[in-house]
Amino acid sequence: MEDSAAPGAGSPPANGNGNGNGNGGGKGKQAAPKGREAFRSQRRESEGSVDCPTLEFEYGDTDGHAAELSELYSYTENLEFTTNRRCFEEDFKTQVQGKEWLELEEDAQKAYVMGLLDRLEVVSRDRRLKVARAVLYLAQGTFGECDSEVDVLHWSRYNCFLLYQMGTFSAFLELLHMEIDNSQACSSALRKPAISIADSTELRVLLSVMYLMVENIRLERETDSCRWRTARETFRTELSFSMHNEEPFALLLFSMVTKFCSGLAPHFPIKKVLLLLWKVVMFTLGGFEHLQALKVQKRAELGLPPLAEDSIQVVKSMRAASPPSYTLDLGESQLAPPPSKLRGRRGSRRQLLTKQDSLDIYNERDLFKTEEPTTEEEEESAGDGERTLDGELDLLEQDPLVPPPPSQAPLSAERVAFPKGLPWAPKVRQKDIEHFLELSRNKFIGFTLGQDTDTLVGLPRPIHESVKTLKQHKYISIADVQIKNEEELEKCPMSLGEEVVPETPCEILYQGMLYSLPQYMIALLKILLAAAPTSKAKTDSINILADVLPEEMPVTVLQSMKLGIDVNRHKEIIVKSISALLLLLLKHFKLNHVYQFEYVSQHLVFANCIPLILKFFNQNILSYITAKNSISVLDYPCCTIQDLPELTTESLEAGDNNQFCWRNLFSCINLLRLLNKLTKWKHSRTMLLKIQTKYLGRQWRKSNMKTMSAIYQKVRHRMNDDWAYGNDIDARPWDFQAEECTLRANIEAFNSRRYDRPQDSEFSPVDNCLQSVLGQRLDLPEDFHYSYEIWLEREVFSQPICWEELLQNH
Repeated sequence: MEDSAAPGAGSPPANGNGNGNGNGGGKGKQAAPKGREAFRSQRRESEGSVDCPTLEFEYGDTDGHAAELSELYSYTENLEFTTNRRCFEEDFKTQVQGKEWLELEEDAQKAYVMGLLDRLEVVSRDRRLKVARAVLYLAQGTFGECDSEVDVLHWSRYNCFLLYQMGTFSAFLELLHMEIDNSQACSSALRKPAISIADSTELRVLLSVMYLMVENIRLERETDSCRWRTARETFRTELSFSMHNEEPFALLLFSMVTKFCSGLAPHFPIKKVLLLLWKVVMFTLGGFEHLQALKVQKRAELGLPPLAEDSIQVVKSMRAASPPSYTLDLGESQLAPPPSKLRGRRGSRRQLLTKQDSLDIYNERDLFKTEEPTTEEEEESAGDGERTLDGELDLLEQDPLVPPPPSQAPLSAERVAFPKGLPWAPKVRQKDIEHFLELSRNKFIGFTLGQDTDTLVGLPRPIHESVKTLKQHKYISIADVQIKNEEELEKCPMSLGEEVVPETPCEILYQGMLYSLPQYMIALLKILLAAAPTSKAKTDSINILADVLPEEMPVTVLQSMKLGIDVNRHKEIIVKSISALLLLLLKHFKLNHVYQFEYVSQHLVFANCIPLILKFFNQNILSYITAKNSISVLDYPCCTIQDLPELTTESLEAGDNNQFCWRNLFSCINLLRLLNKLTKWKHSRTMLLKIQTKYLGRQWRKSNMKTMSAIYQKVRHRMNDDWAYGNDIDARPWDFQAEECTLRANIEAFNSRRYDRPQDSEFSPVDNCLQSVLGQRLDLPEDFHYSYEIWLEREVFSQPICWEELLQNH
C-alpha cells in the first residue's frame, strides 16, 4: 500500500493538521484496538488546550499599518488627542481665516507648516509645547476633519510627507536633543516617589511626531508618487548616515535606552523610544525581504551558488504543528513494555550490526531480514527499542499519538519510505564531509588524509556513494568565506594590504555601536526582563511603566481593570519591539560580517539572554498568544473618529474579535529565532530546540515522539547532524570555556584590525625630525589663550620634576 504519511510543503504534520485532530498520516488512519481508541478519546477530553484551531497568522516585518500606529499610544494618553486638536485649532484660526486644513491648497499648507516651525523657536516651554502638539495633530491625520478611519490614516500619511519636506524632522531632532539634556527634568523625576505620564509630556509629543513620520514614510505603496519615493530615499539616507557631524539617529535612541536603564532618566517614555528605534533600524537597514535580496546579491558577488529557497516564503506556506502535550506523551510511554523486557538476544546482535547496516542502506538491502525466527517480543524490540536509522524514520512518519499495534511490528524494506517534499533543502558543511571521511578512513584504512575530500582510495563503495550525496548538498555560507578571508588577512597583513570596507548603513551603525555595544545589549535585556510576563516585581527592577501610569491612580474597579489591560498591553509592545530589534540587528550584522554578528551574540550570551528567553517561555504560551489585552474602541484611529462609549466590564473583557494576539505570537517567534541564532553550532550554548535533543537521552525522545515528529517535518536537516539519536561525537563532554575563548579571540582580532587605528602602531610611519615635530599645528580650544598662564602655573611650574627617574624610564 502506498504510504501517504509523507508531508509536502505546507502539509499538516504527521500528528494532525494543526487543530489537533490526529489524522495527518496514512498509517495513523488504520484501525486501532479499542484500548488505544479509548485512550485517544480520553486524551481529547482531558487535553482541551491541545485541540486548538489553526491560526491564520502570516509572519512578516510588522503587523498592519493601523495596528503599528495604534501601539504607539497607551490608553492613558487618549485624552491627549483632544488636547492636540485644541492646540492646532487655536493656532490655525489665528493664521487662516474661514477654511479648514483639508480645504487649503498645498502651497498654503506648506506656508502654515513653515509658520509652525518658526513658532517652535521660542523660549517659553509652554508655548513651544502647544506648537509641538499642533504639529502632532497634523501627523495624526487631522482626525477632526475626517469621517472614517481610512481617511485618518490617509491624511496622516499625506501630512507626514508634507511635514518632512518642510524640515520638521530636523527641527524636532534639535528639540529632542534639548529634552534629553534637560537636567532639570531628570532631577525632578528622580526626586518624585512615583513617576507618571505627566513627567514625560514633552518627550512623548516629540517622539510621537518622529515615530509617525518614520512609520508613514517607511511604508511603500504602489500609488506613491515619484516625489514621495524620492523623499523616502532621502529620509532613509539622512537616518542612516552621519549628517552635519552628528551620529546616526539610531545611536541617539540607543543612548536614551542606556540612560534610562542607568537610572539617570527614569521619566523617559521607553516604549516610544524602543518602537522608534526598531522602526528606524528597519527603515535604514531593511526588513526580511530586503535582507533576502542582499543575501542573494552578496552570494553572487562572492561567486557562491544561488540559494535553494527563500526562508520567509517557505515558512509562510508551512502549516504549524499543534502544541505538544507532555502528559499525553508520558502516558503513551507507559503503554509500551518496560525497557528491561526489550533487552533480548536481538539487542546484543544489533550492536554489532548497527554500523554495517547504516552503510548497507545504499546497497538497498533488507535491513530487517534475519536468518533466525524472532518472537513477538523481539519484534516489538525492533519497533520500540533501539531502532536503526530507517526504523526510527518509519516511526516518525506514523501518527505519534498511536503506538503501533503488534500486527504492524514486523518491518520490511518496502514499508520504509523517506518523506517526500520536505519544505527545506538539506545542507552539508565542508566540515561535515571532512568529519565523515575522517571516521571512515580510520575505520577502513587506519589513517586519515586531513582536509582531503577527493581521495577515496581504499574505501568501500557505500562510502563513495555517501560522499557523493554529501557533496551534492554541500552548502558554502557567506560566513564561511568571511572567516576564511579574515584568516588570510591575519596571516598576511602587509602583503594583502588594507581591507576596503564599504560604507553601508549597517557598517556605519556597527562602527557607532562598537565601543558601547555591551551597555546597549545589557540595557535592552534589562528592559526585556522587566517586561516579561513571568517576571516578578522587584525593588531593584527598572520601572518601565512611567509612560503608562496616570497622574491619579484609579479609584473604581472599572478604572483598575482598564489600567491593568493597558499595563499588560504596554509590556507586550515592549517585548515585541525588543525581540524584533535584536533579531534584525543579528541578521544584518551576520550578513555584513559574521564576526560582527558573533560580537553582538557573545555579549547577549554574557548578559544571560539565553536564560532570559527560556524564562519567558516558562509560561502557558497558548494563553499568552491568545491574550486579549486590548480595548478596540480605545485604539487609534478608532478612538479619534467616534465618541468614546461608556466603558463597561463586558466591553473591557471582550477585547477584539481575533482568535490570537498578533504581537504576542510575533514576539514568541522572534525570541525562538533569537535563541536559535545564539545557540546554532555553539555546543557551549545549546539549551533548546532541535540541537538539544541529542543531549536529552533516549527515554526522553521515546516519550516525546510528537515533538520529534514536528521537528522532523518543519526544521531544515543537516545530513550528518545526528540530532535525533544522540550518537554524535560532539554530544560528548568538551571544554566549553575554550570554545568561547577562541571565538572571543577571533572577534577581538577582527575588531582590532578593522576599527582600531592607533597612532603608535608598529606599522605606522614615525617622524624623527625634531623641527618637523615641533612645527606641527595643534588645534586648541578657543578659550585656551585666556587660561594659558594658569595652565602653565598648574601643569608645569608647580610640578616638581624628578630628572633621575625621567632618565631611568628612557
